Amino acid sequence: MFDFRYHALSLAAVLLALAVGVVIGVAIGDSDLVSSAKSGIVHQLKEEVAEAQRHSGELSTQLHEGEAFTSDLYPIAVHGLLGGENVGLAFLGSSSNSINTYVRDAVTQAGGSLTTVVAFREPLDLEGLSHAAEGTRFQSLGAESASTSGEPGEKAGTLIESFGSIVGKQLVSGGRDVERELISRVRGRLLTAFDGQLGKLDALVLVRNDPSASSPEQSEASEQFEDGFVAGVAKAGITLVGVEQTSTEPSQVPWYQGKDIASVDDVQATAGQAALVYALTGSHGAYGTKPTADSLLPNVLGSAASAP
Repeated sequence: MFDFRYHALSLAAVLLALAVGVVIGVAIGDSDLVSSAKSGIVHQLKEEVAEAQRHSGELSTQLHEGEAFTSDLYPIAVHGLLGGENVGLAFLGSSSNSINTYVRDAVTQAGGSLTTVVAFREPLDLEGLSHAAEGTRFQSLGAESASTSGEPGEKAGTLIESFGSIVGKQLVSGGRDVERELISRVRGRLLTAFDGQLGKLDALVLVRNDPSASSPEQSEASEQFEDGFVAGVAKAGITLVGVEQTSTEPSQVPWYQGKDIASVDDVQATAGQAALVYALTGSHGAYGTKPTADSLLPNVLGSAASAP
C-alpha cells in the first residue's frame, strides 16, 4: 500500500540536499563572497583587540598614577607616628628577608627603629634547651617520659608554656627578672637568627609560620611555647601585631585572631605597611585584602574625629 507520509519525507530529504548543494556551490563558485566575509571578521577582531589594548593602557596609566599618589601620600600619613619607639620583629619558625625589609621600611618611615629581630627554632630543640638551662627549673624541658617537670606537680606542657612566657617577657621588657639571663643562656638552642640587641621594646611585630613537617609531639610543644610566648609579651603590656604577605598559605590570620592579636595580611603593599604602622600605634583589627580582613586600613579618620 502506498504511504503518503513516506513520499513526503523522501521529497523533503531531496529538497534539503538540493538546498545544501546550492549553498555549497555558491560558496565555492563565489570566492569573493567568502573572502569578503573573512576580511570583515578579521577587521572586526582587529578593532576589538585595538579597543581592548587602549582600555588596558588607560587602566595601566590609572593604576600607575594611583600607586604614585599612594606612595607620595604614605610618608605624610605615617610621619612621626612611631617617633623614637623601639620595635621588635619575631619569627615563630623560619625567618623571611622580604618581610624583614617590609617591616623595617614601615617602622623607619614612621620614625621608629627596628632594634631587635629574632627567629625561634621550630620544632623546639627541647633536649638542647634543657642542657642550656641547666641549673634552672627548665633543665627538665628535654625529659621525654617524665609526667611532671620543673616545679612540684608542674606538667611538662605547662613547663614549656612557662618557658615561652618568660622568653616572651624577657625579649620585650629588657631589664632583669627572677630568671635573669635565661634568654641569653638558651639563645644558641632557641634562636636560628638574631639581629640587633636585647632591650626594652615599645611594640613587637610577630610572624608565625605554619608548623609543618613535625611530629604530633613536636607540634604540641611548639603550640605550648607559642601560647606562653604571646602571654609573656602581653604581660609586658606592649602592642603586638601579627603580619604576613598576601601570598602566605595557609594564612595565619585566624591564629592571630584566636589570640586577640591585631593583624595585617598584605605587609608587602603600601597599604599594608600603613596598616601596620597604625596597628602598632593601637588600632586593633584584621587589616588587608583577604576574606578574613575587617578592612583594608584602620578607620583612623573616624578614630581621630571621635577622640576628645
